[in-house]
Amino acid sequence: MIKLLALDLDGTLLNSSGQIPEANKHAIKLAENAGVLVTIATGRRFRDALPIALQLDLNAPVVCHNGALLKFAETLETVHASIIPTETVFEIIRVGKSFGGDALVSCNPNTKGTLFYDRISADNIPVQRYIEWSKRLHGEDAEDAVHHVERLEEVVGGEQVIHISFSGTCEPMALLEQILKAELGESVSILATVYPQLDFTLLDVLPPNSTKATGLQKLAEIHNLTAENVMAIGDNFNDLDMLQYAKTPVVMGNASASLLADENFYKTLSNDENGVAVAINKFILGG
Repeated sequence: MIKLLALDLDGTLLNSSGQIPEANKHAIKLAENAGVLVTIATGRRFRDALPIALQLDLNAPVVCHNGALLKFAETLETVHASIIPTETVFEIIRVGKSFGGDALVSCNPNTKGTLFYDRISADNIPVQRYIEWSKRLHGEDAEDAVHHVERLEEVVGGEQVIHISFSGTCEPMALLEQILKAELGESVSILATVYPQLDFTLLDVLPPNSTKATGLQKLAEIHNLTAENVMAIGDNFNDLDMLQYAKTPVVMGNASASLLADENFYKTLSNDENGVAVAINKFILGG
């Protein structure tokens, strides 16, 4: 029996306009009323997932930073946090900068979280847009949410770092992923979220053994549940481990082609067709 439901955000729970369809909200509430724990499992940092979690009034902690952090939205109670060792943080920044990448460093997991950056390349439009979006999203908290500093190396040594990301067009990010893996080895987890139609890739560098699957497994174990009790819905490569872990894995109709081709995964409609609600109705509510 399904007792824990994990929902990816972008491309899954959210439609193409970045909104939660009313049908999805209704289905989630019905699932919770049926005794199911519902969580968001996202690559986003906690602060960026927080407004959505608060909208949904979730009954479980958010699994964010691709599984490195489990944290309640309402109370800000930290259930679990994995931290990148300081020496590894400096290595990640060194390797990324040597390649020409723009590092975004997420710190302070015991608060809402703070993002530090020191440079954004003139041609890195996606990161420029993300910084602008994040500042708009957090309003009065923007200064606490996003900090521009002179040099990351002079700031992050005294911080608890949970997540470092690089992003850009697909071809150079694929090369940077190879370089990071070759130079950092098993000292980190590296997850890629790829949107070929947008020519955009997000690389998340995390503490070792951090994935949505490990975060979801920790949450399940806290509630004495196993993978048999877990349903997960996603659309991209950073969802793969989570989908492989869950007994009931569902991919969106707009998912990456390789995920849609996997016969081990159930399929639902796209994020613009209330695919999450359709899957909840089918697998949890018996509709």
